[in-house]
Amino acid sequence: MRVLINLFETVSILYRLKSQVALLILIMLLSASVSAQKRIVLTSPDQNLIFSLRLTQKAPVYQVVFKGKTLIADSELGLLFQESGLFQENLKMLTPVYREVDETYPLVVGKASTARDHHKEVMIPLVERNERKRQINLVVRAFNDGVAFRYEFPEQASWNSYTLLDEGSTFHVASNPTVHTLFWGHYTNSHEGYYHTLPYDEVKADTLMDVPALLVYPGNIYMAITEANLRDYAGMYLTKQEGRLSTHLSPLPGQTEVKVKATLPHRTPWRVMMISDRIGALIESNILTSLNDPSAIQDISWIKPGKTSFHWWNGDITPDTTFAPGVNFETNKYYIDFCARHQIDYHAVIGYGGFAWYKSDAAGYGVVGPETDVTKPVPSLDMQRVCDYAREKGVGIHVWVHWQALYPRLEEAFTQFEEWGIKGMMVDFMDRDDQEMVNIQEEMLQKAAEHHLYIQFHGAFKPTGLSRTYPNEFTREGALNYEYNKWSEKPVNPDHDLKIVFTRMLAGPTDYHLGGFRAVPDSAFQIQFTRPLMGGTRCHMLAMYVVLESYLAMVCDYPEAYEGEPGFEFLTQVPTTWDETRVPTAELDQYVTIARRKGSSWYVGSINNREARTIKVPMDFLPPGTYTAEIYTDAPDVDQYPNHLSKRTQTVNPSDILTFTLAAGGGQVMRLVKQ
Repeated sequence: MRVLINLFETVSILYRLKSQVALLILIMLLSASVSAQKRIVLTSPDQNLIFSLRLTQKAPVYQVVFKGKTLIADSELGLLFQESGLFQENLKMLTPVYREVDETYPLVVGKASTARDHHKEVMIPLVERNERKRQINLVVRAFNDGVAFRYEFPEQASWNSYTLLDEGSTFHVASNPTVHTLFWGHYTNSHEGYYHTLPYDEVKADTLMDVPALLVYPGNIYMAITEANLRDYAGMYLTKQEGRLSTHLSPLPGQTEVKVKATLPHRTPWRVMMISDRIGALIESNILTSLNDPSAIQDISWIKPGKTSFHWWNGDITPDTTFAPGVNFETNKYYIDFCARHQIDYHAVIGYGGFAWYKSDAAGYGVVGPETDVTKPVPSLDMQRVCDYAREKGVGIHVWVHWQALYPRLEEAFTQFEEWGIKGMMVDFMDRDDQEMVNIQEEMLQKAAEHHLYIQFHGAFKPTGLSRTYPNEFTREGALNYEYNKWSEKPVNPDHDLKIVFTRMLAGPTDYHLGGFRAVPDSAFQIQFTRPLMGGTRCHMLAMYVVLESYLAMVCDYPEAYEGEPGFEFLTQVPTTWDETRVPTAELDQYVTIARRKGSSWYVGSINNREARTIKVPMDFLPPGTYTAEIYTDAPDVDQYPNHLSKRTQTVNPSDILTFTLAAGGGQVMRLVKQ
């Protein structure tokens, strides 16, 4: 305000002078004022979201407003380079370029088979006023369900490469929302942890926050901060500094200062704010895939998502038979036959008793020795025979591998895998998201595609929508899940499952060790490395196959734990990729119901926290018609016998509202087939 008053006073004085010089000065002042006050405004197609940016002498500053409520107040942007210092102060703005996109695109793997990308975009060229005259373009996109921005580095004569020390993107969080996040003390981690819920004002300064982080504003406005299209760059974290969230990047190995090295042209990942006043809209959103490039794989006919066995979780259980269990044909045949009987698409060849299926001089799964060789099975295993037998049975072979055993010889290993007939692999123990590891994972996806192999990243960072570009990326872990029930004094419970749905799963497919069929009351839980026990109910577990997004769902228990058990038939039917996803009803951290369509059939799952409740689920997501619903619900005695369930069949129409009684830690799941 004082700047404006001083300007008006100056204008009055100059006007009284009535000289040509004075008028010229007046015009220059007014021009400078207009330039300084120029505000770039970008609205979402539905006009509910507004992104605005103005250029100050100190920095570019932006705001985000949703339905008239400020979510992000004045927040500075900038980048710190090793060779040329800070790109933030004393910038000038060239002519912004606006455009609008409204198109649909296919997803080979996803929560929908086709997604709509409808956004408005502005590209804002920013140029230094000093002698370096570096140019960086800030690109902003506004969707109906979120806002994203990134920095683009165009080719320029005086600048051909950079070393980035810090990215100065900030988020000045308005009000005092409730934060749902995962805290870390270091960058090298598996992203497996328990989530915290606390007021924003109570978040401690300088503590790493993982993304996605969910912020819930007064009036139930939801904003999740994450990133999209993470390629040739470092993974993003947030820390609270001077009351604002600042981006922090995972440093390159062996030091702490350098985060990114790149040559121009280059671009950063998108910094994404998913926003809605309905939490289910964030789950339904395809904003992250919309911010990624189309498929880089031309022939996608070989990409076949599905379900897989994973006997490591159950403790490598085999029946008491005439064969010795181990890394051999007979043990794998036992699981292949089970998969073939029940339309489970893949069997995972892992190892046995803590040792891998391939030659290694290391002590256990988690380490790699100098003589480790993923192209040579242990002497007791004939991999070709296993693959041939599985093919005869209509089952694909999926192998587990430590990334350090695989990466030094990708071409050799993938050539051998393809020759054997292996279809894909779990790549494990990556536990980093620095630029080097980000690039390693993309290289794996590229080369795997050349050999018609899919990848399941385990012990890895969250997804960023790259499964659109590389649809042979089926799923990622980056979440504490049911494997911890094998050893942890704090096992995974239904409350944690809901935390995952409302935070980590917002980033995309979430790899979980699903399928444990030994639910017990909390009072009876104990650690068991073999035949692990589960909290929650059998129906809760069945519903997780619908609620959780993953294109390679595990069926982790052993055959005798499933066959003849109530509810197992549902696991043989449920798909892993979908044509459409809807969220009919949800309450943050209390319960969620997700409906997913495959063809003309719908699968609807609800999971509950540890407080019993009754929920109403409107069926208005259904297209017109009449449907036969096969419904599984918690049995009346699940408090004592949590594996008990009730099953019924009824006719359902889009106008119906179904009422379900969910037990503590319970759930319901149904399959609806159009009549």
